[in-house]
Amino acid sequence: MEQSVFGLWDYIIMAATMIASVAIGLYFRFSGGKQKTNEEYLLADRNMSILPVAVSLMASFMSAITLLGVSAENYYYGMQFVVINISYGIATPFASRLYLPVFFGLQKTSTYEYLELRFGPRIRMLASLTYTLQMLLYNGIVLYAPAIVLEAVTGLDRLISILVVGLACTFYSTLGGMKAVLFTDLLQSLLMFGAVFSIVVFASVQVGGLDQIFAVAREGGRLDFSNFSVDPTERHTWWSLILGGLVTYLSLYAVNHTQVQRLLTVRTLQRSQLCLWWSWPVLSVLSIVTCTSGLAIYAVYKDCDPLASHQITAIDQLMPFYVVDAMRVVPGLAGLFVAGIFSASLSTISAACNALAAVTLTDYVGRWFQVNPSYIPWLTKIAACVYGLLFLALAFLAQYLGGVLQAALTIFGAVGGPLLGVFTLGMFTTFANELGASVALLSGMALTLWMSFGGPRPVTVKLPVSVEGCVQNVTMTPPTLADPSQYFYLYRVSYMWTSTIGFLWVLVVGSLVSLAIRRPHPWQRAGKSRPDPALFTPPLAARLRAADEKQNGVQCDLLKQTELQD
Repeated sequence: MEQSVFGLWDYIIMAATMIASVAIGLYFRFSGGKQKTNEEYLLADRNMSILPVAVSLMASFMSAITLLGVSAENYYYGMQFVVINISYGIATPFASRLYLPVFFGLQKTSTYEYLELRFGPRIRMLASLTYTLQMLLYNGIVLYAPAIVLEAVTGLDRLISILVVGLACTFYSTLGGMKAVLFTDLLQSLLMFGAVFSIVVFASVQVGGLDQIFAVAREGGRLDFSNFSVDPTERHTWWSLILGGLVTYLSLYAVNHTQVQRLLTVRTLQRSQLCLWWSWPVLSVLSIVTCTSGLAIYAVYKDCDPLASHQITAIDQLMPFYVVDAMRVVPGLAGLFVAGIFSASLSTISAACNALAAVTLTDYVGRWFQVNPSYIPWLTKIAACVYGLLFLALAFLAQYLGGVLQAALTIFGAVGGPLLGVFTLGMFTTFANELGASVALLSGMALTLWMSFGGPRPVTVKLPVSVEGCVQNVTMTPPTLADPSQYFYLYRVSYMWTSTIGFLWVLVVGSLVSLAIRRPHPWQRAGKSRPDPALFTPPLAARLRAADEKQNGVQCDLLKQTELQD
């Protein structure tokens, strides 16, 4: 269904989005401190207000892939997925009270500097390289995947999509630094909301009201929230969505460098915690509206499914297909949708450019080379620009790599759980050592990648669809379903459990190896008998400080007794 569907207003809206993003970058390049220091360039001088940071936290990982994927998920598999938003609410106090105070207290440019302070240099380098590879692959796909979907459905050339988004993003994030990234995220989030809300509103008008959307969804079995099964092979259950969602959220919002860097752009810990708390409702509202958009599109196509009637070739094309098929009658709506999809890509990629520049200068360049401090701001800008261009190159290469598309997304999920496990080992225990953490991280990632990539695996069963109302004659071929029990058990486990399994594996293996093979900790190598409480989560840090005070009190008493005896 390749066609040109854009009118003048559509092009004006898309162009205005790009021009506004670039203008914000130029404004912050030539205003304020003019991005002359790394403190301003990477951390916005640590004086940002709460709103842009809270919105940016949401925008950084709500990519175009997420928007397109979540709507299709609800259309073909039902609205059970919306339960994951409960896990975000449960996880937020854990992230803000147990993890964030450690990073905020240390005030390090790279999150992975913590691992060297707590364990040693090798685990820092291992985790940092893992993060860099993960972000490179993921963001190349974030740029490529939406361009393919838009080209297939709207006829918008993928070359134009990739170049416009990639170059605009590289330009404004390189020039304007963190301030530009945060304020463009604010603009782009509004466009993402506008795009998804417009679909729900337009579909409501088509089918006779919002209540009709849910009535049709209930008839089609899309509103079944009754799956409380504890079976890990069930794709989505309350348990997998809440526990798996909790670990996934913590891996992104508690220890991922991209998010931690944003949380350090405000002045106090309390404001940083408020940023996290406010990002949760913003994220959940967008998630719930995107879920509802999938049901809205189902209400329109309940009698003629676009995939079954061969009008689209992949479920990710569903949302753009609806926009082209139904909404283009209103001038500007198709342009608003594409601007929203572009914005979702821009916000994710600009976050990565800035975050990877920080990691590169701190973890690699600063470690291996002696650099004149006056050159560091320029080197950071060059690194941000290089990463932007690398994303562009990877996006163009992606069309020749086939299965790498799914692989990049899978790696992102498989790596998060084990990395969260390493940080948790460091912050919540005093006995875990570098050897235990390294063995656990490597073996944990091997396990989760094996679970994610291993095969053959059973076909995912979609909910029933119909083609009875299609104008053309369509014959539905029923899917050939094999008995799931014929497949290896680990390949049947729901993807929602992957991060949780990796997280628990690292905790167990890291603890056992550390207890079995004792190695000196960094503070012991430095000649200290006790660790610095600042390296640990607040409850444990309070216990360590109390123990230090008690020991100091005992030593004072002994000293006084010695003086009296003399």
